[in-house]
Amino acid sequence: MNQSPVETALSRAMIRWSLTKATPAAETARSWIFRVEQNGRNFAALKILKPVVAEEEGRGARLLQWYEGEGAATVFDIHGDTIFMEWLDGGTLGEPARNGRDEEATSAFASVVANLHRPRPDVPEGLMPLRQRFSALFEADARTWPHTARDLYARATGIALKLFDKPMAEVPLHGDLHHDNILSSDRGWLAIDPKGLIGDPHYELANAFRNPAGAIKLAADPRRISAMADAFAARLGLDRKRIIGFAAAHSGLSACWDLAAGNAITVDLAVLPHLLSAYDQA
Repeated sequence: MNQSPVETALSRAMIRWSLTKATPAAETARSWIFRVEQNGRNFAALKILKPVVAEEEGRGARLLQWYEGEGAATVFDIHGDTIFMEWLDGGTLGEPARNGRDEEATSAFASVVANLHRPRPDVPEGLMPLRQRFSALFEADARTWPHTARDLYARATGIALKLFDKPMAEVPLHGDLHHDNILSSDRGWLAIDPKGLIGDPHYELANAFRNPAGAIKLAADPRRISAMADAFAARLGLDRKRIIGFAAAHSGLSACWDLAAGNAITVDLAVLPHLLSAYDQA
């Protein structure tokens, strides 16, 4: 019987890395994930990328490999569209944030970013420039936004343009860091699923302000926005106003992505006005 492409990729990976007992763990729009055993003792993960996202996911995988396990899941090897990596089955950082321990989660988030942004030699090739990532914001038709929210789009776009007009030193960026992309492990909190960008380090914190998922009331709390900006600026030595500016710009960008996909923009309509207000006051 002929094997499917994913079965063929799995068989080859099992042989290449001497693995046993592959168990399907998840299938997403971007990949198939299997839990495998090494030497009958240790668990690991195989992530087989789907062709439609292989370029973007491959870029992220190379960045994950470059982190060498500091603040992120360890990638043992990459072959073609198959990634052999550390198995993580702990809870996400979203759990403490959603359960009354948001300050603790913010501190952990900052520590993960500090680890990811440690200076390392030989920056991976092919990372996406951050400004290119913002193309959906700059090229959007404001008329796709609800009439009463078009001023939010205009302000987010204006802030983004101002930020890019005053560039900072560029660093490799995870590019999609949020609470539920950070998992618990016996090595501490570790990031997964980077996008593989390069640009202003302040952007790395942007998605934290509209997360964790399912906690709109928390994310839209002006006191939380202010406290989070304070904590990030103090821990990472970054500019507080620039942190909030990128958070607002990213909220506008995320809304543009959702509108293009036909999704509701409930989170960003709730959070973005408060981010804009915090930016004005910073």
